[in-house]
Amino acid sequence: MREEYIKKAAELRHTLHMHPELSGHEHETMNTLIRFISDNTSLYIEKRDGWFYALKECPYTKEGAIAFRADMDALPIHEGPGLSYASVNAGVSHKCGHDGHCAALCAFALALDGMEVTRSVYLIFQPAEETGLGAAVCAPLLREKSITEVYAFHNLGGYEEGEIIYRRGLTQPASEGLTLRFSGKTSHASEPENGKNPAEAISRLALYTKTLLNEAHAGIFMCTVAGIKVGNGDFGISPGRGEINLTLRAEYESELISAKERLINKAQEFCKADGLSLEHESSDCFPETKNDAGCLEKVIKAAAALGLSAREMDRMWLASEDFGNYTKVCPGAIFYIGNGTDYPALHTAEYDFNDRIIPAAAEMFIKLSEM
Repeated sequence: MREEYIKKAAELRHTLHMHPELSGHEHETMNTLIRFISDNTSLYIEKRDGWFYALKECPYTKEGAIAFRADMDALPIHEGPGLSYASVNAGVSHKCGHDGHCAALCAFALALDGMEVTRSVYLIFQPAEETGLGAAVCAPLLREKSITEVYAFHNLGGYEEGEIIYRRGLTQPASEGLTLRFSGKTSHASEPENGKNPAEAISRLALYTKTLLNEAHAGIFMCTVAGIKVGNGDFGISPGRGEINLTLRAEYESELISAKERLINKAQEFCKADGLSLEHESSDCFPETKNDAGCLEKVIKAAAALGLSAREMDRMWLASEDFGNYTKVCPGAIFYIGNGTDYPALHTAEYDFNDRIIPAAAEMFIKLSEM
């Protein structure tokens, strides 16, 4: 990687960081990235609905194309004024490093523009990773363009800076947000017998999550109470509506689906006993993310060829990732790059992407495109 490419990519990252946008609203982010690639390369760019890709075409190849993905969205987290490039959008900031993922892919674009390629290379800039909606929108491109391999990286604290981290097979779990809404009848607080308050049913369901957790599961399983709301705190009212928000996380999608069905059935049982009605809704749905063995071997070989330290994770990273939607279509692998052993955690106000790992990410992409 030329030093000028790294410098441009870091400057781009700071621009993206200053103007973060939430999932599904990455309009300025996308336009900034398109301008950068258009102004600095001759790569073909195609804008889709809410996302885009850049292409280095090889019209004479007989083998399938290869793709690399970066995510564009930020988080609803307030950022203080400590950085010279701090977020100017109140309550929104890049606290997961997607600004750095995009910058690294753009550094790769700068190098790719002058490379001789033996197959077409697609750079996918994806929206809405944080909500689990973006990859599902972009993944059909793999089949449309006969893409046979797809790769991505994520930055990760707790590991040496620039170290390549990987896991064979299942590397991140499936997860889903489940909201259960209970409806009864509001009454005066002095006459609760004239109403149907859902508080007891919701409490019983919250306690039932412990039963689920204590049972045997195929691999890792988690059920976290993310929120409970009953009434508005008015002491004169016995509320007739309430809800509970649960985050389900499982090593296998089948296990998650089974647990979800049991929770809904149990909630319906409690509602029937108390004369309540039930509605349920799923959100932030993430697939299990599983690395293809052949693609992961290429990741390991690329790191070795570049002289980068590489380490296998001893357990999966429990945060979810929507990259699994790509690997449902074609083989692929996601790897991680260490931010530093004492680096601030992702999704915290103190976090900021480590610009010093941009070269490692871009060089890994270059090497993988040549393999």
